Amino acid sequence: MPLFLTQVSYTQQAWQSLVETPQNRLEVVRLVVEKLGGKVVNGWAAFGDYDVIVVSEMPDHIVAAGFAMAIAAGGACKNVKTTLLLSMAETAEALKKAGGSEYRFAQGAKP
Repeated sequence: MPLFLTQVSYTQQAWQSLVETPQNRLEVVRLVVEKLGGKVVNGWAAFGDYDVIVVSEMPDHIVAAGFAMAIAAGGACKNVKTTLLLSMAETAEALKKAGGSEYRFAQGAKP
């Protein structure tokens, strides 16, 4: 199954709720991901632009998009970013395909 990185920023209200009632939200996320046919690899709290990072296996990109939409619609998150993760072997295959695509910039064209 494809791997996806999901990065989430909480709203001020979500932080307030978590401070008042501390809980491990990864277990809630795990249940949702499993209901969608996926599996949580792991999750972390983070400093920076995103507060939570989750790596999960999802059956496909449609399921991953649905998961991201559900998170965004829940109201506790102000930013949700989902990124498809490629293994190094998949990246090598993609590079081979890129090399065989014969794509080139037109003479004098700006990228």
